[in-house]
Amino acid sequence: MTVQDPDTVSTVAVSTPAATRTILIVDDDPSVTETFERMLRLEGYHVVTALSAEAGLGQAERSQPHAIILDLRMPLVDGLGFLRALRAKSGLSKMPVAIVTGDYFLDDAVSRELRSLGAEVRFKPLWLEDLLSLARNLLKA
Repeated sequence: MTVQDPDTVSTVAVSTPAATRTILIVDDDPSVTETFERMLRLEGYHVVTALSAEAGLGQAERSQPHAIILDLRMPLVDGLGFLRALRAKSGLSKMPVAIVTGDYFLDDAVSRELRSLGAEVRFKPLWLEDLLSLARNLLKA
Protein backbone atom coordinates (compact mmCIF):
# COMPACT_ATOMS: atom_id res chain seq x y z
CA MET A 1 0.00 0.00 0.00
CA THR A 2 1.22 3.50 -0.65
CA VAL A 3 0.44 6.71 1.15
CA GLN A 4 0.92 10.06 -0.47
CA ASP A 5 1.71 13.06 1.67
CA PRO A 6 -0.63 15.85 0.49
CA ASP A 7 2.15 18.43 0.93
CA THR A 8 4.72 16.61 -1.20
CA VAL A 9 4.85 14.79 -4.50
CA SER A 10 6.68 11.73 -3.18
CA THR A 11 4.97 8.44 -2.43
CA VAL A 12 5.88 6.44 0.65
CA ALA A 13 5.40 2.68 0.82
CA VAL A 14 3.65 1.43 3.92
CA SER A 15 4.39 -2.16 4.88
CA THR A 16 1.56 -4.08 6.50
CA PRO A 17 1.02 -7.81 6.87
CA ALA A 18 -2.05 -7.50 4.65
CA ALA A 19 -0.04 -5.85 1.85
CA THR A 20 1.77 -9.09 1.15
CA ARG A 21 -1.44 -11.14 0.97
CA THR A 22 -3.52 -11.68 -2.16
CA ILE A 23 -7.22 -12.49 -2.00
CA LEU A 24 -9.25 -13.61 -5.01
CA ILE A 25 -12.91 -12.56 -5.11
CA VAL A 26 -15.13 -14.65 -7.43
CA ASP A 27 -18.71 -13.42 -7.84
CA ASP A 28 -20.89 -12.97 -10.91
CA ASP A 29 -22.25 -9.67 -9.54
CA PRO A 30 -19.82 -6.86 -10.45
CA SER A 31 -21.13 -4.64 -7.65
CA VAL A 32 -20.23 -7.33 -5.07
CA THR A 33 -16.73 -7.89 -6.48
CA GLU A 34 -16.10 -4.13 -6.65
CA THR A 35 -17.37 -3.53 -3.12
CA PHE A 36 -15.41 -6.42 -1.58
CA GLU A 37 -12.32 -5.41 -3.56
CA ARG A 38 -12.55 -1.79 -2.40
CA MET A 39 -13.06 -2.75 1.25
CA LEU A 40 -10.15 -5.21 1.28
CA ARG A 41 -7.81 -2.85 -0.60
CA LEU A 42 -8.50 -0.14 1.98
CA GLU A 43 -7.09 -2.56 4.56
CA GLY A 44 -4.00 -3.11 2.44
CA TYR A 45 -4.76 -6.46 0.82
CA HIS A 46 -3.83 -7.12 -2.80
CA VAL A 47 -7.10 -8.17 -4.48
CA VAL A 48 -7.82 -9.86 -7.79
CA THR A 49 -11.32 -10.55 -9.05
CA ALA A 50 -13.25 -12.74 -11.46
CA LEU A 51 -16.88 -12.60 -12.57
CA SER A 52 -17.34 -16.34 -13.23
CA ALA A 53 -16.13 -19.65 -11.88
CA GLU A 54 -14.23 -20.36 -15.09
CA ALA A 55 -12.43 -17.00 -14.96
CA GLY A 56 -11.84 -17.49 -11.24
CA LEU A 57 -10.07 -20.81 -11.76
CA GLY A 58 -7.82 -19.23 -14.37
CA GLN A 59 -7.13 -16.28 -12.11
CA ALA A 60 -6.33 -18.61 -9.20
CA GLU A 61 -3.77 -20.45 -11.32
CA ARG A 62 -2.18 -17.20 -12.56
CA SER A 63 -2.11 -15.18 -9.36
CA GLN A 64 -1.76 -17.98 -6.77
CA PRO A 65 -3.78 -16.06 -4.14
CA HIS A 66 -3.44 -16.74 -0.43
CA ALA A 67 -7.24 -17.10 -0.06
CA ILE A 68 -10.45 -17.06 -2.09
CA ILE A 69 -13.84 -15.54 -1.29
CA LEU A 70 -16.41 -17.16 -3.56
CA ASP A 71 -20.08 -16.72 -4.38
CA LEU A 72 -22.14 -19.90 -4.24
CA ARG A 73 -24.84 -19.06 -6.79
CA MET A 74 -23.34 -18.32 -10.20
CA PRO A 75 -24.49 -19.28 -13.70
CA LEU A 76 -22.95 -22.21 -15.62
CA VAL A 77 -20.52 -23.35 -12.89
CA ASP A 78 -21.57 -22.53 -9.33
CA GLY A 79 -19.36 -22.05 -6.29
CA LEU A 80 -19.53 -25.74 -5.42
CA GLY A 81 -18.35 -26.69 -8.92
CA PHE A 82 -15.55 -24.14 -8.63
CA LEU A 83 -14.52 -25.59 -5.26
CA ARG A 84 -14.51 -29.17 -6.60
CA ALA A 85 -12.32 -28.11 -9.54
CA LEU A 86 -10.00 -26.10 -7.28
CA ARG A 87 -9.50 -29.03 -4.90
CA ALA A 88 -8.61 -31.25 -7.88
CA LYS A 89 -5.70 -28.97 -8.85
CA SER A 90 -2.52 -30.02 -7.06
CA GLY A 91 -1.08 -26.53 -6.61
CA LEU A 92 -4.37 -25.07 -5.36
CA SER A 93 -5.94 -27.95 -3.44
CA LYS A 94 -5.12 -26.56 0.02
CA MET A 95 -6.17 -22.96 -0.74
CA PRO A 96 -8.33 -21.44 2.05
CA VAL A 97 -11.80 -20.71 0.63
CA ALA A 98 -14.92 -19.06 1.99
CA ILE A 99 -18.26 -19.44 0.27
CA VAL A 100 -20.42 -16.34 0.59
CA THR A 101 -24.09 -16.66 -0.27
CA GLY A 102 -27.38 -14.87 0.12
CA ASP A 103 -29.13 -18.27 0.23
CA TYR A 104 -29.95 -18.85 3.89
CA PHE A 105 -31.62 -22.20 3.15
CA LEU A 106 -28.77 -24.35 1.90
CA ASP A 107 -29.54 -27.99 1.24
CA ASP A 108 -27.96 -30.20 3.94
CA ALA A 109 -26.06 -32.22 1.33
CA VAL A 110 -24.59 -29.03 -0.17
CA SER A 111 -23.62 -27.73 3.27
CA ARG A 112 -21.92 -31.03 4.13
CA GLU A 113 -20.03 -31.11 0.84
CA LEU A 114 -18.87 -27.51 1.22
CA ARG A 115 -17.52 -28.30 4.67
CA SER A 116 -15.94 -31.57 3.52
CA LEU A 117 -14.14 -29.57 0.81
CA GLY A 118 -12.81 -27.27 3.51
CA ALA A 119 -14.82 -24.13 2.80
CA GLU A 120 -16.13 -21.73 5.40
CA VAL A 121 -19.71 -20.61 4.72
CA ARG A 122 -20.83 -17.03 5.35
CA PHE A 123 -24.05 -15.26 4.49
CA LYS A 124 -24.60 -11.97 2.69
CA PRO A 125 -24.70 -9.17 3.39
CA LEU A 126 -21.17 -8.93 4.76
CA TRP A 127 -20.40 -5.64 6.46
CA LEU A 128 -16.87 -4.26 6.57
CA GLU A 129 -15.93 -5.86 9.89
CA ASP A 130 -17.44 -9.21 8.79
CA LEU A 131 -15.43 -9.18 5.57
CA LEU A 132 -12.20 -8.20 7.34
CA SER A 133 -12.72 -10.87 9.99
CA LEU A 134 -13.34 -13.44 7.25
CA ALA A 135 -10.16 -12.39 5.40
CA ARG A 136 -8.07 -12.61 8.59
CA ASN A 137 -9.57 -16.04 9.38
CA LEU A 138 -8.83 -17.40 5.92
CA LEU A 139 -5.27 -16.14 6.00
CA LYS A 140 -4.57 -17.82 9.35
CA ALA A 141 -5.09 -21.22 7.77
